[in-house]
Amino acid sequence: MRTAVVTGGMSGIGAACTARLAASDVKVFTLDLADGADLQVDVSDPAAVHAAADKTGPIDILVNAAGIVGPNAPLWEIPLDGWDRTFAVNVRGIVHTCQAYVPGMLGRGWGRIVNVASIAGKDGNPNMSPYSASKAAVIALTKSLGKELATSGVLVNAVAPAVIETPMNAATDPAALAHITSLIPMKRTGRAEEVAELIAWLSGDGVSFSTGAVYDISGGRAVY
Repeated sequence: MRTAVVTGGMSGIGAACTARLAASDVKVFTLDLADGADLQVDVSDPAAVHAAADKTGPIDILVNAAGIVGPNAPLWEIPLDGWDRTFAVNVRGIVHTCQAYVPGMLGRGWGRIVNVASIAGKDGNPNMSPYSASKAAVIALTKSLGKELATSGVLVNAVAPAVIETPMNAATDPAALAHITSLIPMKRTGRAEEVAELIAWLSGDGVSFSTGAVYDISGGRAVY
């Protein structure tokens, strides 16, 4: 049986991934700040992440779904602590989990890491510059780590969703949400279960010649 860790596993895309992987007989540990998580962890805290890794033991699959939208405002109005917190969760959170779990995957010669990025990391959403920039960083991090691990048996890929019906997006400024939803050719938002299906595929043995790639799941919004 494979073992997985899903960060942000108590809501939205993370919760859908937890359910989907469990349905495929994967043992899943959820890392989340929310009540009910297997391990209540702030992924921006490296010591807490490494302590969680000691408790879960070796894993085969790492899904980095924890994230925050951050401030919704013009760039010049966003305080630096808004930038710092967005990057601490969305980017450094992935760094911390990878540093905690990649060595074990390397030792076993097999692993799958899937990072949840966003179409915002490619296109840039107005009044969401910290979020957009952080997701661009996730894309670059995925490409870099994928190359580092390319011959190891550990594959690293990312998914880039457009607007998905999640609690996180429920807190997004309505005007910003309406704008980015209007860009989707399918004329609807996505469902967390649809993203989880793609992530489950990227987490399995069926993927063997793809690493450092970004898979759009955007209802046709993606332009490159």
